[in-house]
Amino acid sequence: MGDVPETETRNGQPGLGGVQRPARWRDNPDSVEPTVLILGGFLTAPPMYRPFVDRLRARGAAGVVVANVWTPDWLLASSRGPGAIATRSGRALIDAGMMAGHVSDGAPVLVVGHSAGGLIARILTAVEPLPGRKFGASGRIGAIVTLGTPHVMPAAEGIGRRMNTVLSGAAEEAVPGAFHSPMIGYVSVASRAVCGDPAGTGRERVAYLLYRSVIGRAAVSGTEGDGLVPVVSAALAGSRRIVLTDAIHGPGAGAPWYGADGPMDVWWPAALSAWHEALAYRAAL
Repeated sequence: MGDVPETETRNGQPGLGGVQRPARWRDNPDSVEPTVLILGGFLTAPPMYRPFVDRLRARGAAGVVVANVWTPDWLLASSRGPGAIATRSGRALIDAGMMAGHVSDGAPVLVVGHSAGGLIARILTAVEPLPGRKFGASGRIGAIVTLGTPHVMPAAEGIGRRMNTVLSGAAEEAVPGAFHSPMIGYVSVASRAVCGDPAGTGRERVAYLLYRSVIGRAAVSGTEGDGLVPVVSAALAGSRRIVLTDAIHGPGAGAPWYGADGPMDVWWPAALSAWHEALAYRAAL
């Protein structure tokens, strides 16, 4: 992407690389509807989010863009690092910003990051979080909503340790917690749908092992999470925190996930509120 510094001005569109458009949203920040960018999770692909896109539109999203990141990209990132994924996600953010110019009066984008996608969202707001990769896109983002994102992984084991090195650790070092608040609204969503138990049901045993990969020995029998990420790991410091009771980590596992209707009815109003509050703060500057 090259150098992409933040370039928001009072009369300009928050942009990457100095791109600016009229910011009509400033005249009425409370009534504008958001353009949403979805950043998918580890090993996911855009088609998995089609029903989620429809649900966002049904709830008032003016437009929705899904980042063009596929399962093989994540597999490569495991060994080469997340630079290529962050760059693709940055391009998707540019696309969403262009869409917002048409359907959201040029308002900063509401970014929803599922799982590892929430870490990518945070990384995009840093100036140079990865060697040779400059983003600085905080001006283009109005809110970051993370769904089951492993923000806290200091004692991770196995693949979780690698994830902490290349993603969680990089995000926390460059933009710790709700770094850009109140310019950006932050909402972190977790779930306690599955208790990990090494002597429990098949799902509970698997959850226990997965929780151990995320938070290490801090995962004990009874640790609550969404089946993959424990509640304690999904809470971003300084954000609005929402803990659901019935959402599992991802789609296609035979139970409602974060992007299903019931869970969305809980967290989506908070996401809109955080986004509108950030717009109101910027409009008053």
